[in-house]
Amino acid sequence: MAEEQTELEERIIIKDQHTKEIDLVNRDPKCINEDVVKVDFEDVIAEPVGTYSFDGVWKTSYTTFTVSKYWCYRLLSAILGIPLAVVWGFLFALISFCHIWAVVPCIKSYLIEIQCVSRIYSLCIHTFCDPLFEALSKICSNIRVALRKEI
Repeated sequence: MAEEQTELEERIIIKDQHTKEIDLVNRDPKCINEDVVKVDFEDVIAEPVGTYSFDGVWKTSYTTFTVSKYWCYRLLSAILGIPLAVVWGFLFALISFCHIWAVVPCIKSYLIEIQCVSRIYSLCIHTFCDPLFEALSKICSNIRVALRKEI
């Protein structure tokens, strides 16, 4: 009974990963585009003190900029959003596929093969270098250094 319950919960969790609710209010919950695309009228067009246009021109320019940016974005996202979502989905699926089926197995294979080389290298170092360094340490062990202060 408990196994059936956990199996049912696992199926629900797996189903929820592909059919989860999306937040239509906060569309950037991880703040990916926090600093990238926040471009307002004041960030692009500014009049320094002493060189002002007519108030009506300024207000109309502000409205035109804001509305055209809003509707151009909406139009572009309506036309290109779904095709680009397919392209990006395909690209990330391809990257995931390559990583899972090629990169990780190659790295694991390399680590297994290099382990054998590592043992042979370690054996050679211990066989040839350890006696040499032990002999050098015995030769140098009788060296004495004395410091004297001469006036």
